[in-house]
Amino acid sequence: MATSSAISSSHPVMNTDRPQRKKIRRKKTFPQAKQDADLARQAQSWKSEAQQQIYSSKLLKALGHVTIGEGAAAAAPRRGRVVRETADRVLAVTAKGRTRWSRAILTNRLKLKFRKHKRQRVASAVAAATGNSRSTRKPRVSVFRLKGKNLPAVQRKVRVLGRLVPGCRKQALPIILEEATDYIPALEMQIRAMSALFQLLSGAGSSSGAGAAPPT
Repeated sequence: MATSSAISSSHPVMNTDRPQRKKIRRKKTFPQAKQDADLARQAQSWKSEAQQQIYSSKLLKALGHVTIGEGAAAAAPRRGRVVRETADRVLAVTAKGRTRWSRAILTNRLKLKFRKHKRQRVASAVAAATGNSRSTRKPRVSVFRLKGKNLPAVQRKVRVLGRLVPGCRKQALPIILEEATDYIPALEMQIRAMSALFQLLSGAGSSSGAGAAPPT
């Protein structure tokens, strides 16, 4: 009897009612590394001929739906601006919104349209209240522009680069560099595609003009 009590005291009975918890090892994921790999793959795809053909076909289709009013040479700057905005919008659509710069281009168009309508409503309301159609708003001096002159050279260059890449005006340097590595190859592909389209259309126009019968 004493022996059994000694054995039970030296080996306590484990509580079997407590549920056993198994350690589940979850596979660690690295979203940033995956995102970097996707950006590197997309930056490489901008250099391919297939991606350039996809962009060229989309650009031709988009330019076919653009309506530019007939006018004199004074409308040439507006014509160029419309073509440039269309080319940038198609480039952002080709990027499928995977990058910050492509999403910024697509959303910026909607913001500019909203601001334009709002500015027109405010101007018409002010003109109706004052009886003067001219705007009397004084030009404002940006505080950030004054502070930017006192920044170090590196920070000034980072700020300039952030302004050049859409959607990166107030972002940190790693995000700016990450977006620039994809935005620059996209712009290079855009230049190649637009140059090829210009040569194709100009060649077609010259051949059609040469093949026309002379007037009698």
